Amino acid sequence: MERKINRREKECEEKHSNSEGSEQDKDYKTSLITLNVGGYLYITQKQTLTKYPDSFLEGIINGKIMCPFDADGHYFIDRDGLLFRHILNFLRNGELLLPEGFRENQLLAQEADFFQLKVLSDAVKSRWEKEQLASRETTFLEITDSHDRSQGLRIFCNAPDFIAKIKSRIVLVSKSRLDGFPEEFSVSSNIIQFKYFIKSENGTRLVLKEDNTFVCTLETLKFEAIMMALKCGFRLLTSLDCSKGSIVHSDALHFIK
Repeated sequence: MERKINRREKECEEKHSNSEGSEQDKDYKTSLITLNVGGYLYITQKQTLTKYPDSFLEGIINGKIMCPFDADGHYFIDRDGLLFRHILNFLRNGELLLPEGFRENQLLAQEADFFQLKVLSDAVKSRWEKEQLASRETTFLEITDSHDRSQGLRIFCNAPDFIAKIKSRIVLVSKSRLDGFPEEFSVSSNIIQFKYFIKSENGTRLVLKEDNTFVCTLETLKFEAIMMALKCGFRLLTSLDCSKGSIVHSDALHFIK
């Protein structure tokens, strides 16, 4: 008799446990939301979409805003499906994180406005303004000879990091004092000035390549600057002194992304 009672108690406990488990599974499943945004499906949690009160997504999930459904019963939002990944990542992370080289700030700002996410909209617009300002600020590097100003090169670019990269490389080489390379030079914020600059003579060494075996003259320095720029994703906008007929003979180069 005692064994039968224990067995019944065990069965009741298992049923109760299974009932609790099924309720938990049900609650978990109902917390998952599938959105169809412009034909792209996104699955996320209810708490993610309702993170910002009074936003468009919070209004949909809590029934404040009417939203159509697709054929499979998912919420359908007629917006840019690709850009929505950045909207969703913002809701998940609480900050604007965009891939390197992202160029669709204006479109993303429009999407943020549509979804009524002011914090995101402000962050995107601020990023966009900074990029526009940076594109207007041209940075330059001037390499000159203090005794002969005709011997030299000016490099213009709208990216300070690239100018700093070329500058640090030339300074590093200059300090190595290789045969035929000028030993005395001074460096300021945008100018590298040599006491006696590189002349166009065979065997004059300017090490710019990573393997430290590059033999060059002033003309090949210009080519090296162009190759470094292209490798970093820049393009040669123009030779600023085209009257000389060749990039090799020009006194200045202008790079832009």
